[in-house]
Amino acid sequence: MEAHSFLSKRGFNVSSFGTGTNVKLPGSSPDKPNIYDFKTTYEEMYEDLCNKDRNMYTQNGILHMIDRNRRIKPKPERFQNCKDQFDLIFTCEERVFDQTIAELNSRESQENQPVHVVNIDIQDNHEEATIGAFLICELCQLMQDCEDLDNEIDELLQDFESRCDRVILHTVCFY
Repeated sequence: MEAHSFLSKRGFNVSSFGTGTNVKLPGSSPDKPNIYDFKTTYEEMYEDLCNKDRNMYTQNGILHMIDRNRRIKPKPERFQNCKDQFDLIFTCEERVFDQTIAELNSRESQENQPVHVVNIDIQDNHEEATIGAFLICELCQLMQDCEDLDNEIDELLQDFESRCDRVILHTVCFY
């Protein structure tokens, strides 16, 4: 959602999604996450976490993250439930990249419209999310400046990968 916020402020048309069956947030210990249904609003999550342990969730940054999220949209959305078509999909974890591709490939291709799916691994913490948002924004700008993205994307991603010293995964799926 950090990238969603950052890109929106720079004029990009952005949607953001989860791919799991539930929304999982850190809990009081690694084996006790807070699990919410995708129907749960960010406001409800915020209130629940405040009631559980406001101090802990403030100190670990979860309340700040949920507060940011609720200013962007009312609740999380699940990619598998979205039938919108996109030109470009970014994922920030290889597992999510794989799930996204599996979902797109499971849909019946009707229009033969390509969608580029790009992954940049970003660790799930505030600092990495901020860095990742800058990287994704820069990459979006480079892609937007391409005259023929379909023919230029491989070289663009190779150059970007070597500059930012991060592995970038890419594939094309079709709607």
